[in-house]
Amino acid sequence: MKELAQLLIAKREASVIQNHAVFGAVAQIRYTDPIATLDADVLVAVPAPDRLDVPSAINELCAERGCRAEGEAVRVGAWPAHFVPAFSPLMRDAMEQAETVDFEGVPLRVVRADHLAVIGLSVGRSKDRTRILSLLESGAVTRSQIADLAARHGLSGAWRRFEGRFSDDR
Repeated sequence: MKELAQLLIAKREASVIQNHAVFGAVAQIRYTDPIATLDADVLVAVPAPDRLDVPSAINELCAERGCRAEGEAVRVGAWPAHFVPAFSPLMRDAMEQAETVDFEGVPLRVVRADHLAVIGLSVGRSKDRTRILSLLESGAVTRSQIADLAARHGLSGAWRRFEGRFSDDR
């Protein structure tokens, strides 16, 4: 993960990306018990989001630093990494509000627990619902924090459905 943090700093310094934040299972490890994951997901903001060749610019810098492509991912040290453009207001908000943590002496931006939960809510897969429950059980986020953020991003209905299915009051 240290190599990924260093690569993200280099991408930012080279103006290949403007901002970034780790999200998904790797970010969740900060808040809950360790979970199994095979890759790291990274939100990125790029200087010209309307360009169609954004992945090539990211991949070029990765290749210059000795990272190799593996399908849709790029191997950075021990981790395959997916670079996901922050394509929605929720994803941009999650990236902008990310917290910087120290990872082996290197700063790494990590999406906050409330955003992880609401991103999971927006995707709605079984594993996302499990992750939301895990975040709640760990105390990393409260139901009211999720409700507030979900409302700001037009996901109140999805939250109500989740609550109806997984409420502690049943």
